[in-house]
Amino acid sequence: MDSLQQAMSQGAGWAFLTVFGAGIATSLTPCVYPMIPITVSIFGAKEARSRMSAFLLATFYVLGIAVMYTGLGVLASLGGWAAGGILGSPYFVVPLAIFFVVMASSMFGFWEIRLPMALQNRMSQVGGKGFRGAFAMGLVGGVLIAPCTGPVLAGLLAYVATTGSLVMGAGLLFTYALGIGVLFWIIATFAVSMPKNGPWMDSVKSVLGIALLAAALYYLQPVVPLLSRFTAPATWFPATMAGLIVLGLILGALHLSYLGTSALTKIRKTLGILAITVATLGLINYALTPTVQLPWLANEAQALSLAKEQNKRLLVDFSAKWCVPCKEMEDEILTHPKVLKQLESWLLLKIDITDDSKQDQAHQKKYRAAELPQIILLGRDGKEQGRTGKVTDPEVMLKLLRKVR
Repeated sequence: MDSLQQAMSQGAGWAFLTVFGAGIATSLTPCVYPMIPITVSIFGAKEARSRMSAFLLATFYVLGIAVMYTGLGVLASLGGWAAGGILGSPYFVVPLAIFFVVMASSMFGFWEIRLPMALQNRMSQVGGKGFRGAFAMGLVGGVLIAPCTGPVLAGLLAYVATTGSLVMGAGLLFTYALGIGVLFWIIATFAVSMPKNGPWMDSVKSVLGIALLAAALYYLQPVVPLLSRFTAPATWFPATMAGLIVLGLILGALHLSYLGTSALTKIRKTLGILAITVATLGLINYALTPTVQLPWLANEAQALSLAKEQNKRLLVDFSAKWCVPCKEMEDEILTHPKVLKQLESWLLLKIDITDDSKQDQAHQKKYRAAELPQIILLGRDGKEQGRTGKVTDPEVMLKLLRKVR
């Protein structure tokens, strides 16, 4: 998810809010919306004795969805390194980007994915009624609403795989499920009237479609380096990207439709979508671009030789273009003023393993760097004196650096 990359650069809190909002937005899309009254009646909320009983039934239903999605998040996190490694391969990245584009076209209304009605009816009989039935139906509810959750869920799982964090992966997917469940809670508890289907739903789908297009461009960066260079450290860059978003909105990226409209309207919407998509990618790159350019060395043999010759300590940073936590570490920790001051007497070596070449694998084996991010600290004697994975506090990094002699 493209907006998640930007949110993570501002802290975990923003990431969870973004995912929660994505869940709510997903629940409002047309292919989920018609299923809401069906699923509510399935677990008996309409037959509940009180609003509290209806709320609890809806809660068990949402928890069922959350358990299923959380499990997917855990699996993605545990397989993070393997998934992350293939994110540098064009044989995986290109099909992934094509998948996102195809799903985006569905969001824009070119076509729809729908489960056969017979399959929907069969699945709706899972678990029966009551709390147990509500939970059981929630476990398979993600499949019922897959036509809309699938694309967003795939993007979220792809991001989680690159982090390799079990807690973050489970937490983000659980939060996403809770966002989807908000509308179920409201309708089941208060028996509110369902708002009519209309253009506002198409606008929600357009937002998700643009997010998928931007995600496609983001994941293509390892095989199309030009995309990763679309940024600038100056303040004019985000201002320009914001202007592009405004232009896209004016052109009609969200409020215009491809269905039953003139060729001019279709062109306007397309140009608007392109403007916002490009701007979104630019803002993501800007958020992940270090404000200070560190004097990285790229050749290991040269770095080791210089460190010995100059009697300096050596920081070895394993990174990859697809590794978001690696970029965050450089932008937020290594370029922190206090850490920068400490690193003045160090040599810095960045080993980019995006290509996963034989040399990259040899470096990983030599330094035992099986996961990313990974920083190895070598003393003046050339031996390892410390290492760390993801660090979120500059003071922690400072303590590690000061211990190395």
